[in-house]
Amino acid sequence: MSGSEAGPLPLVPGLGAIYFDGRSAQAQAAELHIHQSTLQVRLGAQTLEVPLSQVQWSERTRHGRRSAQLPGNAVLQCDDTVAWDSWRQANGFADTAIVLAQQSWRWVSALALGLVLLLVAGYQWGLPVLAQAVLTITPHSIDERIGAITLEQLEAGLLQPSQLAPAQQETIRQAFAQALSAQESTRPPAWRLEFRKSHIGPNAFALPGGTMVMTDDMVDLVEGDTRTLVAVLGHELGHVHHRHGMRMLVQASVMGVIASTLWGDFSWALATLPTWLGQADYSRQAEREADAYSLDVLNAAGIPPSAMVTLFDKLKAKREALATKGRSGGANSDVGRWLGIAFSSHPEDAERIAFFQGGGRK
Repeated sequence: MSGSEAGPLPLVPGLGAIYFDGRSAQAQAAELHIHQSTLQVRLGAQTLEVPLSQVQWSERTRHGRRSAQLPGNAVLQCDDTVAWDSWRQANGFADTAIVLAQQSWRWVSALALGLVLLLVAGYQWGLPVLAQAVLTITPHSIDERIGAITLEQLEAGLLQPSQLAPAQQETIRQAFAQALSAQESTRPPAWRLEFRKSHIGPNAFALPGGTMVMTDDMVDLVEGDTRTLVAVLGHELGHVHHRHGMRMLVQASVMGVIASTLWGDFSWALATLPTWLGQADYSRQAEREADAYSLDVLNAAGIPPSAMVTLFDKLKAKREALATKGRSGGANSDVGRWLGIAFSSHPEDAERIAFFQGGGRK
């Protein structure tokens, strides 16, 4: 930025502005001109010349003063936005495509819609692909560690020691192990079955690493029918086989990072992950994959697929009985327990029932 005596004025009229030299807070009245590739800042008898390549113009907005940043932290300001914009246009300056888009409600609406569609597509397709890629390079020892930590946290809150007889627990374990041994082409993942008493009703869930938890209420609901329990455990082992829990954990972590970037701290989400894993609401596709795995276990063991339908029928009958009891004024704590989150991670619906009734045929 150089100084000189005032020379002949260019053809385009000058623009009044306020000049700050970057060294003090004192404002000086200035008149701006463009001559060839130079910005001339006339301060009375003195003229500062600045190459246009070194001037950083503020973007045009609907409201707010205009400004330009000069070398040495000097600043030009102008409150007359109409005069500033007209002067720049007269000197051959054109708005960028971004500025033009910002000034158009149609462009803003279209860009906002495009951003929403991009986020939805990223969540729907991009996030699962990313999670699968992360799982490919994640050792199974990590699954086991996360599963152990999750079980410890659940036992501190939702789960209590099982009241089932040890002999009955072992009978169910042996029945499931025998069903798995019948598989010839597929080697099942490592698994461990735990029984717990809980207030979440009849439920079974799989944790990363192969630990499966079945509640006493689940065993009581089917009256200890090992064929139905094998079907349920086959479904849960399908989640282990496909690492659905870890996949959801990775996706939740990625979403947490995004949330922290947009809205700040997300430690609350990390603190609830163990409980969330124990009550995971898997996607429809994950449920289909787990059902298919269960069906393979049942077919290999010679157990009718309708064994899983038995579970759905018993759940429906129990819920209807409790609902009727509630309407008649005899409700107790069991109503909320059974009609709340009972078996929440395995929603009974017509599609799943039809899948098992038809032996896997769509």
